[in-house]
Amino acid sequence: MMSVYNKKIENIGIMTAMTQEEIVAGARTVAQGLEALRVEHGDLLQGLQSQDAPAARDKASLLSKIIEMIDLGLGEAQVMQALASHLQMVEAEKQKLKMQVKRLCQENAWLRDELANTQQKLQASEQAVAQLEEEKRHLDFMASMRQYDPDPSTEDENAKDRPKDDLVVDLFSDDDADDRNSKSISPTPPSQFAQQVNAGYEIPARLRTLHNLVIQYASQGRYEVAVPLCKQALEDLEKTSGHDHPDVATMLNILALVYRDQNKYKEAANLLNDALAIREKTLGENHPAVAATLNNLAVLYGKRGKYKEAEPLCKRALEIREKVLGRDHPDVAKQLNNLALLCQNQGKYEEVERYYQRALEIYEAKLGPDDPNVAKTKNNLASCYLKQGKYKDAEVLYKQVLTRAHEREFGAIDGDNKPIWQVAQLEEEKDI
Repeated sequence: MMSVYNKKIENIGIMTAMTQEEIVAGARTVAQGLEALRVEHGDLLQGLQSQDAPAARDKASLLSKIIEMIDLGLGEAQVMQALASHLQMVEAEKQKLKMQVKRLCQENAWLRDELANTQQKLQASEQAVAQLEEEKRHLDFMASMRQYDPDPSTEDENAKDRPKDDLVVDLFSDDDADDRNSKSISPTPPSQFAQQVNAGYEIPARLRTLHNLVIQYASQGRYEVAVPLCKQALEDLEKTSGHDHPDVATMLNILALVYRDQNKYKEAANLLNDALAIREKTLGENHPAVAATLNNLAVLYGKRGKYKEAEPLCKRALEIREKVLGRDHPDVAKQLNNLALLCQNQGKYEEVERYYQRALEIYEAKLGPDDPNVAKTKNNLASCYLKQGKYKDAEVLYKQVLTRAHEREFGAIDGDNKPIWQVAQLEEEKDI
């Protein structure tokens, strides 16, 4: 009996070299064994206590001491189990605190990044404010200087009839040689940008301020400001009105033109196709806004050299504008010009001549012979003639443009007042 007890004690000594989990499991096993021993010794003690022999009393006394030691071992085992349970709870709390510390470190790093970004934005805003203040001081100075300007009534009365645009500047510009092959970013002028965005569809009141800001920033090449403005407006519009809303299509159209100016043609095409689907669904397939989107998409394809894909879009835009605005509307002439350029890039010169001639008739009838679009269309038609080797036809148009520009600037042609081409011709005849 003592040998069994001693063996149990030896096992407890071995457990001190074990891990915490092994000690707990061993303590549980020892406790079960001690419990069994205590029951066994208790039975034996009861049997010896029923005897009156002195030897039985000595054994009973010894068994009582052994049982006390067993109870002491059981108590120690229970203490070990309770201590192990407490240690497990402490370890779990420790791991939980470690996770909290890790999360707090991550949040601290994120807050530092946010603080740095906010400081950068604040610095940029302070610079912008300083620039605006400087511009304001300049404007105030210019306003104060206006008091010294001459009285407009004393100027030449004919000045009010002087054209605002100098036609000679764009006389020989070739629309065929636009920036479709250029890799440089060329911002669209504000007036042209606005016209491309809202052609045929009035900008809603809630978008006008944002629309004007985007046009201003895009025309200045400040795309890093224009793009986030558009994206934020899109997000707000889709939350309040849903994706399929004309205002969403308008903002998609604006953002597409900003991307187009950055030569991001793929992104621009995706946005224009989305805007086209929304406008067709909400406004109808024959709405002027649909024609405007089709035209913008055709121009985009033309800039990428996809003339065959662009031509049917341009033709459909022309059909819509003819149906809605009438066949002799200036916007129809503008669409004819775009269609002529697409055909010219494909070598379809007969169609090009037909489109330019019809556009020219509309411009002259509706806007008058002195409208800049008349000279521009004649110049484009003359360029088409040159590409076909029709030099005489091109010469006639160039002379008409030069003569008209001379008359507008210097008055009626007479003996001493001749356009430059006639002067050059006279000089050439003298040399001969």
